[in-house]
Amino acid sequence: MHSGLILLLWMAAVASVQLAKGYLLAALVGVSLCLVLALARTRGIRLIRRVRILLLAITVLFAWFTPGEALFAGLPVLSPTREGVMLALEHGGRLIVVVCCVALLLEMLPPDRLVSGLHALCRPGALFGLSAQRVALRLLLVLRYVDDARGGRHEWKQWLLAPDDVVDAVHLVRERLGPLDVLILASFLVGVGWWMW
Repeated sequence: MHSGLILLLWMAAVASVQLAKGYLLAALVGVSLCLVLALARTRGIRLIRRVRILLLAITVLFAWFTPGEALFAGLPVLSPTREGVMLALEHGGRLIVVVCCVALLLEMLPPDRLVSGLHALCRPGALFGLSAQRVALRLLLVLRYVDDARGGRHEWKQWLLAPDDVVDAVHLVRERLGPLDVLILASFLVGVGWWMW
């Protein structure tokens, strides 16, 4: 499948998670956690650990600062509210699903294909003066340097002190839409049009 189409479908899935509530959201959290543990365990755990402070902030802000009925009637001043706890669970669940989706996307798409997909999605922006090549090149360079730094090969000070004549070649992979990609894209656009109408 074309990487731009994968990114488009991924963005639509992440946006639609924001509409999920109740049992559907609970099922999405369970499925996304199972998928991450099966397909992208290390990356998924690392990303969830990085947002734990945000999850704590969501819990505190919604549970204790949302007006409503006290969860513990014996301590109404210190108790979170029922409505606040439900909102905290809802927003925390959405965040976990999105983080799991990010982990799965980064695990399944190599950086070259990820940049290629972004390039394809940014190409219509040329009508408004957006250079898809510049966006793709910058993202590719960032991903390369982050990957190098994670592997311990470079430090940021070495990047600044590197001689100007040492330049690594950067290749932008461009993919073509196949017949199946066109069919999926057309079905997606028809579905979005039907939903919005």
